[in-house]
Amino acid sequence: MTVIVTDDGFAPEDWTHGFQSTDALPANDNAVAVDLAPDADLDGLTAHLDHIDLIRIAFPSFADGRGFTLARRLRLMGFQGRLRAYGHVISDQYAMARRSGFDEVQINADLAARQPEPQWLARANWRDHDYQSRMRG
Repeated sequence: MTVIVTDDGFAPEDWTHGFQSTDALPANDNAVAVDLAPDADLDGLTAHLDHIDLIRIAFPSFADGRGFTLARRLRLMGFQGRLRAYGHVISDQYAMARRSGFDEVQINADLAARQPEPQWLARANWRDHDYQSRMRG
């Protein structure tokens, strides 16, 4: 079972169109979701960003932060669609995921049982406790 984590808590998977690799992107405007590896080259995506509804970035390990960089770069490139982190993302990383541009995190049922919804919601106030806010305050 897949659990989607947002600022509102846990929710079931709501994307039903499947995921594609970047080299399988269609040339039309169909709803499309793309899977990206943490070492993906974003240059080839630039022309497709307007046609992508959801990008899912893999986190092969909770110690691998390359996905945060990709998320930030995609937002700076103008991507307005849904951005999802998936794989080994833990609740302690939720605020960083949101700050870097992710809208949601996909976790499996085992992680949801070990780190229940209250642990994720405790970090849902990610705008209030960042470094810049503390320095301004």
